Amino acid sequence: MRTRQKDRETPGPPEPWNEIVPGLWMGGHYYTPPGGGPELALVHDEFDLVVSLFTLPGHGPAPWVEHVVREVPDAPLSAGQLAAVREAAEIATEAVRRGRRTLVRCHSGYNRSGLVVAQTLVGLGHDPDEAVRVVRGRRSGWALNNAVFVEYLGTGLDVAMLLAGLEG
Repeated sequence: MRTRQKDRETPGPPEPWNEIVPGLWMGGHYYTPPGGGPELALVHDEFDLVVSLFTLPGHGPAPWVEHVVREVPDAPLSAGQLAAVREAAEIATEAVRRGRRTLVRCHSGYNRSGLVVAQTLVGLGHDPDEAVRVVRGRRSGWALNNAVFVEYLGTGLDVAMLLAGLEG
């Protein structure tokens, strides 16, 4: 399964992960420090929960860290994939409410993780537009550059799931 759109001249994030709100982090498997080339973002035991929407062997987390994997593409999502996103966001929301350090990650930490983190923010009481602004302000202006994902947030994941189900 292809899980990443081809880069659209998008620069890599300068850090492996960023704290979006207290206890909720967003990141990827790769980052590009200023003046350098792409580097691996390896997770060990910095977090209590890691939610991965893309995985690669050797990128962690440590075996004793809770790891939830819900691989989805950086492309229009099916109803089942939207359900996986909603579930990942619900898990992250509950973890943050319980005071657990939570990382949501994908390939670069822009789109798939941005969708789940923004939906987590909605679960924590933000409206969708504010959630997108917070994600972009804390991670990168390049975050959530997949316009379809921003539309899912504005529509609401439940409605987006119903509409995607009608198409398939």
